This record gives sequence, C-alpha cells and structure tokens, in this order.
Amino acid sequence: MQNIQRSKLFWASCLALLVTSLSFGIRAGILNQLGVEFQLNASELSTITATAFWGFPLAIVVGGFVVDAIGMKRLLVAAFILHLLGILLTIFAQGYWTLFLSTLCVGLANGTVEAACNPLVATLYPENKTTRLNYFHLWFPGGAVIGTLLVFLFTNLGIGWQYQVAVMLIPTLIYGFLFSKLDFPVTERVASGYTTADMYKAVLSPLFLFMFICMFGTAITELFTGQWIDVLLKNVTDNALLILTLTAGVQVLGRAFAEPVVHKLSPSGVLCFSAVFSALGLYLLSTLTGNSIFFAAVIFGLGVTYFWPTMIGFVAENIPKSGALGLNLIGGAGMFAVSIYTIFMGNFYDGILADRLPAGASLEEYVKAAPGTEMATALNNARNLAGPEVLQVTLVIPIILAVAFGGLFLYMRSRKNKNVQDSRYAAV
Repeated sequence: MQNIQRSKLFWASCLALLVTSLSFGIRAGILNQLGVEFQLNASELSTITATAFWGFPLAIVVGGFVVDAIGMKRLLVAAFILHLLGILLTIFAQGYWTLFLSTLCVGLANGTVEAACNPLVATLYPENKTTRLNYFHLWFPGGAVIGTLLVFLFTNLGIGWQYQVAVMLIPTLIYGFLFSKLDFPVTERVASGYTTADMYKAVLSPLFLFMFICMFGTAITELFTGQWIDVLLKNVTDNALLILTLTAGVQVLGRAFAEPVVHKLSPSGVLCFSAVFSALGLYLLSTLTGNSIFFAAVIFGLGVTYFWPTMIGFVAENIPKSGALGLNLIGGAGMFAVSIYTIFMGNFYDGILADRLPAGASLEEYVKAAPGTEMATALNNARNLAGPEVLQVTLVIPIILAVAFGGLFLYMRSRKNKNVQDSRYAAV
C-alpha cells in the first residue's frame, strides 16, 4: 500500500459516516415536526423511519457481494450521489411519499458507505481492526450528537426543519470531493488470496451464523431506541431529545478510548458487558422520570457504545475469510432487523394509545386535536404510558444477548486455551 494515503482515506471515511449519522440524528429530532406538518400518525412515521433501515441492508448486502469486483471507490461515488439526492428530496418533501422516497435514498447511501468503509478500515489497519473500527464508528454517535444539538438549537431559534436537513449538504460535498481524489487499495480478502469459495464457506460457519443472529438484537437495542427516543419519552421529560444527545456523547467518549477496553476484556467480553449495561439502561429509561432519567441515559449509552463496531471487529478478526461480504452481511442483518422491528413497534405503540383512549375513539382524530383540548390531554396521557411500555418490551432483547454473549466469551476463552496448548505440543 505504498501509494495509499491511509490516514486521508480513514478521515474521509469518518466524514462519510458523519453524514450517515447526521441523517439519523436530525431525522430523530424532526420526527415529531414531520408528523405535525404532514399530519402523520405513529404507524406512518415508523414506516418512513424504517425505510432508511430497508435501504441500508439492501445497499450493504449488495455492496458486500460486488465490492471485491468493482472496488471501494466506485461504491463511495454511488453513496455520494444517493446522499445528495436523498437530502434534496427531503428538503423539498411534500408529504408522505416524498418523505418515503427521500428516506429510502438516504438509507441506500448510508448502507453503501458502510459497505465500502468497513472493509476499507479493516484493510487499512489489519493489525488493529477492532480498535480502528471503534474509532471509525465513534463518528456515528458523534454525528447524532451534532445532529440533535442542531435540531435543538434551530428549533429554539425558529429555523425550519428544511434548513436543519440542508446542513448535511456540507459534509456530503466534502467527502465526495476527497474520495474522488484518493487512490484505494484492494480489499483485504483479495490481497490475502482467499478464494470466493473460502468466503462463502466462512459466512456459513456456525460462529458467523451465531454473530449474524446476535446482530439482530444488538442493532435493535441501539438504533431503534435511539431513533424513537423523542417519541417514546416526549411526554415523560421535556428534554427527550437531549437524552439521545447524552447517550450519543457517552458513545463518542467510549469509542475514543476503545483500545484499552477491547484489549483488557477481549471483543467477546466487551459484547457481554455491553448487553448487561444495555439491559440495565433500558430498564431505567422505562421506569425513571424527571432528571434521574439522564442517569439512565448514561447507563444505556455505556451499554450500546461498543455493540456495532465490536460485532464487525469480532468478525473481521476471528472470521477473516468472510471478507467484505462477512462484514457487510453483519451490518445488513442489523439494519434489516431494525426496519422490521420499527414497523412492528410503531403499530404496537398505536395499539397501546388506542387501548388507553375512550372506547370507540378514533386515534387519527385525537392526533389532529388542537393543543390544550380534552382530546389532546387524553392523547398525552396515553403517550405517557405507551413509551415506557415499548421500552420494557424491547428490554427482553439485551437480556437474551447477555446470556448469548456470556456463552460466546466462555467459548472463545476455551478456544484460545486450546490453541495455546496445541502450539505447545507442536513445539515439543
């Protein structure tokens, strides 16, 4: 990689991921505004939100299959075009379907960024994959912090949501320019000489399939909760959006200091720790009220900090023959699971609201009720109960993950001990 400027490629990748995360943070912040302006209910909002999660796995899986053949640079050019199109469509949205299409474009762009940048980072830093992937992925919560603070600031200044979305054009144009000027290496699998047959065999191995299934739960725990926090806790605290900002801030700091944590606990140990703290954090978020809920946000933030990058890093380190396809299948599995869960829980949330309203009441009429009316008050009371109930249902997922990753930790430790013993016997 003599002609490869890996530092510049790494920072350009971080900027591309920043755009991805800004799209999540800003959309989470303006979700209620979109609902009011276009008169959308929770089911419609959840479908729009889920569209980004549909586009993401589609792009990341397709990217995983073609990246070795067409190269990472071409994928990132496609990501730039899709980001630009999605942002512009959002700014000029006229209703449900334009929001749907714009969010789909952004989701496709986000997935394409991950499809190219995850194997790029693993290729650039083969000696320190998990740590470098944590550094790279700190820009996801970093963008969420920036995005939610921008929404908070712009909203208080009376600046419309269209201008909030337009902020994403700046880093989009910069990363598009940077990638157009840089040379790229081939993927690590290609450079290592692993065959396509090796790759497919690796992604069908029991360990990979286990991680693939677990990714469903880690992604739902982190991303569903983050995207819906403003809706779920809007009536529990006046600063629901700041909870997302605080959680994301904890993730940024945690990933910035990932190296000693990963080396001390091992990737499997980090995943077990993450599941336990995520479960505790979700429980506290669903039960605490007032200012104490910010303590819950810190605990939850600690829990989800290492989930996504460590899942990818674990596969990169322990199943290297799976190559870019393996990394992208893991990411795609996570986003696909979030898309399905988001739609399911949006309908579940609406169902809870309907159950808490007077018998025979029309939820659509209550959503359209003017603030301060008896109908609006009844709807707010129903929301006070519905949000925490959704979080308590979601709590089951990290509890299951804690058990699964505890078993993974014991398995990896026994495998390591066996490898040490085998090497000693070989030496003798």
